[in-house]
Amino acid sequence: MVQSKLRWGILGCAGIAVRSVIPGIAQSARGEVVAIASRDESKAKQTAEKLGIPKSYGSYEALLADADVDAVYIPLPNNLHKEWTIRAAEAGKHVLCEKPFSMDAAEAADMVEACRKHGVKLAEAFMYRHHPRYARVKEIIDSGEIGTIRGIHGTFTFNNSANTTNFRNDPAMGGGSIYDIGVYPISAARLLLGREPEAATVHAFFSPEHGGVDMMASGLLEFSGGVALTFDCAMWAAGRNTLEVLGTEGRIELPSAFVCPPNAPSVFYVTVKGERREDKLDAVNQYSLQADDFAATVLDGAPSVISSDDPVLNMRVVDACLESARTRARVVLPS
Repeated sequence: MVQSKLRWGILGCAGIAVRSVIPGIAQSARGEVVAIASRDESKAKQTAEKLGIPKSYGSYEALLADADVDAVYIPLPNNLHKEWTIRAAEAGKHVLCEKPFSMDAAEAADMVEACRKHGVKLAEAFMYRHHPRYARVKEIIDSGEIGTIRGIHGTFTFNNSANTTNFRNDPAMGGGSIYDIGVYPISAARLLLGREPEAATVHAFFSPEHGGVDMMASGLLEFSGGVALTFDCAMWAAGRNTLEVLGTEGRIELPSAFVCPPNAPSVFYVTVKGERREDKLDAVNQYSLQADDFAATVLDGAPSVISSDDPVLNMRVVDACLESARTRARVVLPS
């Protein structure tokens, strides 16, 4: 008998898990959350009761020992991603790891290798990539309708400056805006261009009030052919999450490029030779689609939406961006 649903365990009670990922799995066609763990047993129990999860555990180890759990979602602080991805792989659990995937590309490579060694599937939780609008945007680009791509501009900003005790403000835990949200435009540009950048130049505001992490960063990624991604990301600025793809004959604008409401149609705009049209897709929950795509990879052997090597490649770019921001210099990526 073919297993119809992937049984999920959640390692931690992070806000992204409670607000978005767990409800998304619950609404998915092929996933169900069967367990949640926290180092605070009472917190795990309360979260399980609130969200209708059958089991709760007071340790991550206990959840990994549960034979009824097929896959785990890891929304832990960034510095714990490597340890718990590898421990999950050793326990025979498939892994969906929250972004940023790791602290650096070397850690990412270790995580990928561990999952390969133990025969489990691994993916980075870039939920936006599972939304059908990105396939539609790629289709428009590949059709040549907007001509040759000349540049991409991405933004992702929010203001969390009042919360000075947040783990995002701790350098040892992988804090900072590049790690937290800069990864999105970086990932999107790599996806839409289908190649890796050659160099990175980033200027950042490192805030002494927030552990010295980058609370705002503006960057330039150089791709072959004179094409560039310009982007900015911030945890101390007014909120935006947008993407614009500029071509020789037109442009594509995504006003809610990465975070979008699950109960409203997705709208983006295409302008060709001065004429602007609206492209609308039905409302979907991109977290549910992420869960279903991962389930298809595990249960059906379907190809992954995001290749297993992609997190390593994305972290190589993040490494270069952070180095550039810290040294105030252009950093060339290895070819």
